[in-house]
Amino acid sequence: MKHDILAPLVGESITEVSILKWSKANGENVKSGDLILEIESDKATVEIVAEQSGVLFILKQAGERVTVKSVIGYIDDAAVGSATAASATVPGSGPASASKGPSAPPPPVPFAQGAQTASTAKPAVASPDLPLSPAVRKAVVEHNVNPSQVAGTGKDGRITKGDVMAFIAGDSAAKIPTQSVLPQLKDQPGDRRVPMPMIRQRIAERLVFAQHTAAILTTFNEVDMKPVMDLRAKHKDAFEKKYGVKLSFMSFFTRASTIALKLIPGVNASVDGKDFVYHDYQDVGVAVGTDRGLVVPVIRGAGSMTFAEIEKAIGEVALKARNGKLSIQDMSGGTFTISNGGTYGSLLSTPILNPPQSGILGMHKIMDRPVVIDGKIEARPMMYLALSYDHRIIDGKEAVTFLVTVKDLLEHPEKLGLDFL
Repeated sequence: MKHDILAPLVGESITEVSILKWSKANGENVKSGDLILEIESDKATVEIVAEQSGVLFILKQAGERVTVKSVIGYIDDAAVGSATAASATVPGSGPASASKGPSAPPPPVPFAQGAQTASTAKPAVASPDLPLSPAVRKAVVEHNVNPSQVAGTGKDGRITKGDVMAFIAGDSAAKIPTQSVLPQLKDQPGDRRVPMPMIRQRIAERLVFAQHTAAILTTFNEVDMKPVMDLRAKHKDAFEKKYGVKLSFMSFFTRASTIALKLIPGVNASVDGKDFVYHDYQDVGVAVGTDRGLVVPVIRGAGSMTFAEIEKAIGEVALKARNGKLSIQDMSGGTFTISNGGTYGSLLSTPILNPPQSGILGMHKIMDRPVVIDGKIEARPMMYLALSYDHRIIDGKEAVTFLVTVKDLLEHPEKLGLDFL
């Protein structure tokens, strides 16, 4: 008997997924519970396991994009196949070995159920984060339409293609001013064309959306890192021995940011249409660079965490990110983001907002620079800080005050509430 393998439903509004890789080969014997493939959406990667034992037959290859609930393969429990992945491999079906992941990954999702654990995640309330269907995305890009200006008539206020076309017909003046469409590139000898991964498409959409909808400004300051560096050097060994995690700079910046967010609540808020939405909690997104792109897992309740809890939470999501195991829930929500470009050697940058958030803090490389201390020039380990913010809700005074507060807390770390001492 044949048992169809369906592309899973990984979110309420996601209609298309991509086959990341098959972990078993075409024609190979598989057992119930074996990991057989990984599916990628624009937000997360989902593992699919076999529910029956039998021979795997692959219909859709790695790299192909398919609609959710479509048949991508099947298992025949009456057939006889190869004992290993060495035989009958279909080009593009992927290696036979199971993908590597963290030591304690979330349980795989049976293919008959799809990704039900992921699909329970609710879409963001704020309109800038409501997902668009592929047809709507194509329409708004082709016609240079600002989605936030289109009234949605679909479920939960989502925009349909008909809404976009009606908007175009009725109010062409509200289109986003963009450059004319560039001619399609013609491949030349030495060119290599690769389909854009879904996660990169999602990143591109969100960044362009932020630039078109928010009034983004950036303010800068610099912080003397010597007090934090001295304190960390003194206590890092005892901290790691006691809590089992390293004491990094990120916990200091996260704690300083959450304190500043409580003092300047506008930086922790969102713009939703004609409303300001203030959040009385601090869910901090931590930007993590991976081979597949930048992802921003969220540390929930960071404002009430200890240093050790912050370090453990960051370590867990960073490991999941680098192994492609982040779920939709891991990346949903968030009220503020911290991005550490200094990891890659960046000296100064202007981070872009992660909608619907209104603020993002950029950390940079620590470098010895001459500064004046008590009338004398000294070499100190200095870091430039950048705060990008949405001027629709945050005034310059608030932005500067927030950044000065973070600077003051880091230069006087005893104010952070050093609970590990």
